[in-house]
Amino acid sequence: MLNGKIWGKTEIIIKTPTMELHRLSINPNSHCSMHKHEFKHNCFMISTGKLFIETQKNDYPLVDITELGPGDVTTVAPNEFHRFVTKDEGCTGFEAYYLEPLSEDIIRKDVGGKA
Repeated sequence: MLNGKIWGKTEIIIKTPTMELHRLSINPNSHCSMHKHEFKHNCFMISTGKLFIETQKNDYPLVDITELGPGDVTTVAPNEFHRFVTKDEGCTGFEAYYLEPLSEDIIRKDVGGKA
């Protein structure tokens, strides 16, 4: 499903009760709303262009700005207000939402090795 936004387009690739993956196409000189997610981590992965993630940190009183280019990835923790911003060039990439318990669900039988 493709959804138009004031800043560009988002397309849902995968949606389950515990994670979502969206394809993003963000127009030049645009930004989304300043917002937070109570329970979800918000991960950004960039394909083309540059994207700036502005995060109001809870641990200290300033806005952290992370610049992302092709191949770069960053995650915003739950309960941190944030938004993404483009400058003169647009941006394409992916956005994932996931819950914390997913990272602790692996049970290994061995440590792996060479085939």
